[in-house]
Amino acid sequence: MGVLSRGPVIDHADEVGLADASNSLSSLIEKLTGFVRRQYKILVIGPAGALLVGVLYLFFTASQYTATATLLIDGSTLRGLQNQLQPVGDIPLDTLQVGSQVEVLASDKIALAVIRKLNLVEEPGFAKVRGGLFSVFAAGRQTAAGEQEALDEFASHRNISRLDRTYALDISFTSRSPVLAAKIANGIAEAYIEDQVEAKDLIRRRAGAWLQDRINELRAQVTAADRAVLAFKEKNNIVDLGGGNATAGPGAPGRLIGEQQLYELNSQLATARGATGEASARLERIEQVRKMGVGEAAVADTLRNEIITRLRNQFLDLSAREANLSARYGRDHMAAVNIRNQMEELRNNIGTELARIAASYQSDYEIAKARQENLERSLAGLVTEGQVTNRDRLGLTELESSAKIFHAIYDNFLQRYMEAIQQQSFPITDARVISSAAPPSQRSRPNSPLALAIAATMGLILSLGAATLRESIDRFFRTARQVEQSLRVKCLAVIPLVTAQAKPGTVAPRLRALTGGGPSQGDVTVAAAPSFTLTDPMRYRVLADPLSVFAEAFRTIKVAAGLRAAVRGEKVIGITSTLPNEGKSTVACNLAVLMADAGKRVILVDADLRNPTLVRCLDPKPMTGLMELLSGTVELSRVIGREPVTGLAFLPVVLNEHVAHVDEVLASRTFRDLIGQLREQFDQVIIDLPPIAPVADVRAVVPIIDSFVFLVEWGGTRINAVQRHLMGEQELLDKLLGVVLNKADLKVMESFEQQGLQHVGYYENRGYRQ
Repeated sequence: MGVLSRGPVIDHADEVGLADASNSLSSLIEKLTGFVRRQYKILVIGPAGALLVGVLYLFFTASQYTATATLLIDGSTLRGLQNQLQPVGDIPLDTLQVGSQVEVLASDKIALAVIRKLNLVEEPGFAKVRGGLFSVFAAGRQTAAGEQEALDEFASHRNISRLDRTYALDISFTSRSPVLAAKIANGIAEAYIEDQVEAKDLIRRRAGAWLQDRINELRAQVTAADRAVLAFKEKNNIVDLGGGNATAGPGAPGRLIGEQQLYELNSQLATARGATGEASARLERIEQVRKMGVGEAAVADTLRNEIITRLRNQFLDLSAREANLSARYGRDHMAAVNIRNQMEELRNNIGTELARIAASYQSDYEIAKARQENLERSLAGLVTEGQVTNRDRLGLTELESSAKIFHAIYDNFLQRYMEAIQQQSFPITDARVISSAAPPSQRSRPNSPLALAIAATMGLILSLGAATLRESIDRFFRTARQVEQSLRVKCLAVIPLVTAQAKPGTVAPRLRALTGGGPSQGDVTVAAAPSFTLTDPMRYRVLADPLSVFAEAFRTIKVAAGLRAAVRGEKVIGITSTLPNEGKSTVACNLAVLMADAGKRVILVDADLRNPTLVRCLDPKPMTGLMELLSGTVELSRVIGREPVTGLAFLPVVLNEHVAHVDEVLASRTFRDLIGQLREQFDQVIIDLPPIAPVADVRAVVPIIDSFVFLVEWGGTRINAVQRHLMGEQELLDKLLGVVLNKADLKVMESFEQQGLQHVGYYENRGYRQ
């Protein structure tokens, strides 16, 4: 049996996720470091320039000082007094009202009061503070300004703030003079307190005058209301007993006589009904006792009558003796008979007494019932009279209510008026200064660390923005990896940008065009002809400077082409690009020279019939070329030039006039046969083709080309332009050997890719030159 492992097990998916996360992090770090390397100048110059501006600002800005006084708005110390002497409109402050006091402190009224009290218009230190370079010229100049200008200057340097969730207010003022700043800050607090006292005193005076006028009006209304009540009572014969408040006026409602009588009669009726019910209950009970018989009545103890109680006790004693004698001597014994006779006499006496009590109860019941009936008749009469009185009293109630309201309002206003009169001689305010402003020892503006920090931050932000903008608008190919990721094709090489001057001591190769018979190479018969010198040193740079990065890039292309030829037998290589002036002719010439120098039979064909550039670097200019060959006026052997050192063959294009249909010429059977003939005679056929974006010539020769080398100018051709034209040609893509990034600045390229394809330091350490 196998043994189960208890060690930690890591899922393959987790390993892949960790690897992806590590790669993403590494890629992000590489992008950030590359961004910094590419844009380090902007990232350094931006903050440095901003710091310089900040230093200039600090140098030319006048020093300013801020003094702060703290004002507390709290009525807790005077609350007990305010509860007794609270005037109209003088309500303790709440949180929202404290915020309103901040606006009062910041008002023009307080500012003008301080300006006038301290005579700030004539104050030399109150001159308008101008920031920046202007302060240098305005430092010694003092000008007189009007109140409005002083008010504007005052408001620009004053600050009122409330401490969070407190009743304390900070009053700050900034000036070039610390003493003046403290004086103005304290002046604002004092002016506010004086304004509050004056405002409350004004409110009290206005409230007192208004209350006095209102009291006079209310007094007249109360008198009129009371008179209306009295007149109504006299008219309707309504008399009350004055049962209201003893301090109420004549209009205060009392209890009417009819109501008092009805109340008393109703109480008497209730008492009479109770008495009648009690008498009726006693009468019914005595009748029940009488109907029971003498024996049962003898034991009834609810009557509580002394005579019956005594007779009952005697009856009980005789009953006990009779029972004892009967039991001892028999019921017919004389003693027992005598006792029974006595018991019968007692029964008769008890019955007589019960009859007398019943008659008494009957008399009481009839009296109570008669009294109840009399009270009920009197109550019914009073109710009838009361209904009539109530109908008359409807108007009286309304008049009494109005009179009562007028009395209450009059009393309230009279009380408030007396309180206002008392407080006029006691001015109070909720504000007090808890911390007076003192002349500051350190300046508040400009704040050197803050100004420099803001300048550096703004400079960094601007530099980051500028660097990011440069990155976003830089839609050009910069690295081989970028080429492969954007185009999904292999980048064969990165050719550096070099100068067009040949190295000292080098000898330019010579291309000789033969116009007659002469020495031969392979199957090609070459006639004697004048030589043509290649005047452009860039065309033979790979031989003039073989230990350069430039030459090494072409060796990479040559190796890739050689491997392709060995595997597939491809000989014809077309060199093209997206746009003109990307260096395709230079690349085609140097690649052909490098292959020919390696011992191969190579021919370079200039097939750019619209803008042939290779023929322009020949001296003297050839007279015939590709067009004459295709027209049949000359033979192939008379238009091909040959370089004697490397053996490179060259088929130029000589245009005496513009060709109207270049695409038809390149797509012709004659041109196809010519390429086929060259394929048989040479090991490699390098064709310099037109660019694919402006013309359609390359599409015409795609069928006869074995492979293409596509050139992209480093930092010169937009990515979307290459993608649009190259990716849209599927037949060209199928035969694409690779892309060459041309005219690259390797030093700058290192900032886009930390480990560039060219490894500049590697080549320089081994004698290679750019």
